[in-house]
Amino acid sequence: MSSSEKSPAEPRRAAWRRDQRGSALIEFALVAPIFFALLFAILEIALTFFAGQVLENGLDQTARKMFTHEAADTNMTRDQFVSDLCDRVKVLMDCSKLRVNVSITAPGNAITILNPIDGGTFVDSFNYQNPQAQQTVVVSAYYLWPLVVTQLGFNMANVDSNTPNGKYLLSAMAAFRVEPGAR
Repeated sequence: MSSSEKSPAEPRRAAWRRDQRGSALIEFALVAPIFFALLFAILEIALTFFAGQVLENGLDQTARKMFTHEAADTNMTRDQFVSDLCDRVKVLMDCSKLRVNVSITAPGNAITILNPIDGGTFVDSFNYQNPQAQQTVVVSAYYLWPLVVTQLGFNMANVDSNTPNGKYLLSAMAAFRVEPGAR
């Protein structure tokens, strides 16, 4: 068979190579998993930071009761404080997992920020009495935010980050000094 003669299968192969039907579907199948993983990771990160802002705002509003002495006037307990905070953040958070630390530091002493996790467990320290003038009150709230999508390799967990159930520790803090003559 000479080079000028073509086999009957040759035109079909040439036509098949030019046929582009289905190529968009194949390209989409290659790109879609990466696109959707990135999209959901962005949404999870945005939701995590939004939850952090909700916790920060809720703590600021609840700690204000301590600043204005409403907590001392009503002898607010830890459960009442957490309940008030919970009312402000319960849209996004499970209140049973919310942890609160309160410490009062005398004037002239170094302020100690309590570590919320000690030995793998949360530390709850609600040490609030009626603060005196010039004392510094530090109120902090913590919540372990569950991560789902970021476990796919976009890991932003800061608690148990090397495990499949890694979480992000949300934290909020408010500090104020009791002014003289305020009490």
